[in-house]
Amino acid sequence: MQIQVHGKQLDVGEALTTHVNTRLTEAVEKFANRPTEAIVTFSKDRHEFLCDASVHLSTGMTVQARGRANDIYDSLEGSIDKMEKQLRRYKRRLKDHHQKRDVPIEAFEASSYILNPGAEDATEDNEPETLQPVIVAEMATKVQSLSVGEAVMQMELAGAPLLVFRNDAHGGVNVVYQRDDGNIGWVDPRNNG
Repeated sequence: MQIQVHGKQLDVGEALTTHVNTRLTEAVEKFANRPTEAIVTFSKDRHEFLCDASVHLSTGMTVQARGRANDIYDSLEGSIDKMEKQLRRYKRRLKDHHQKRDVPIEAFEASSYILNPGAEDATEDNEPETLQPVIVAEMATKVQSLSVGEAVMQMELAGAPLLVFRNDAHGGVNVVYQRDDGNIGWVDPRNNG
């Protein structure tokens, strides 16, 4: 497994990099067949250290976890503990997914935007001139082609509140999302009956 260790405005030393390589490799290989690459990024938020870890699996799925603690090594351990819990929960499904899928997961390029709606500039006396939001940033992103079950698993493994994906069944764009009541919502525009 290829592991990249970065620090955002932090110097990541050789000892921490070696510790990350050892701990992450042993944690992930317990649960996943052939992890391909990992990115671990450390940053500081006031008095706490943050550790964001992302592991790309050979199945095409990505596992992400975040740990935060007063010590940089403890933030790594928190992140790895969360990742192990996710992988343990999905171990059987990840292996079944890899064996049942004939072709690797396809990912399609898409544009992603960060918008500023301008609402903070508007007051009662000062109405915005237009309802068009201002584009603050434009990025490239990938939309994976998955089954609904795979999309729910990917969303939960990534710890994301929602996931946009191309439905393997019909090729249409779908969304799964975490509802406030704890259930998963699924939006399928083609299924309007």
